[in-house]
Amino acid sequence: MARILVLNGPNLNKLGTREPNIYGTQTLSDIEKLCIDHGTSHGFEIDFRQTNSEGTLVDWIQEACDGYHGVMINAAAYTHTSLAVHDALKLLSIPIIEVHLSNPHEREDFRHHSYVSLVAAKVIAGHGARSYILGLDALAEILA
Repeated sequence: MARILVLNGPNLNKLGTREPNIYGTQTLSDIEKLCIDHGTSHGFEIDFRQTNSEGTLVDWIQEACDGYHGVMINAAAYTHTSLAVHDALKLLSIPIIEVHLSNPHEREDFRHHSYVSLVAAKVIAGHGARSYILGLDALAEILA
């Protein structure tokens, strides 16, 4: 069974109530359940986490060096600001999928650049919670 680390960055713990016109009404718990259910269909064991702390996110990425087969990450605001997250992701020799609920390119200019995209095998954005499902499908294709 392939172990997949699904990482979520700041403010995603407030999904469902945070700007539902942009992010939808599903909670992060709803998305976690979707990932676990869909991941099972690919034979994935899903380790799903969220933090508001950049340092914790970096620590978790470093953990992925040992015993994980892929990482799917929604780094949220750190996508556009964190060289530390970028550098940690560069340590990995496993596939990285970047996901976003909204499409950053349809939003403010400062969201158009992603430090995560520079190291990701695929970027999936703008499909709401389905972005996570599509991300797991992309990992399954890469790992097949």
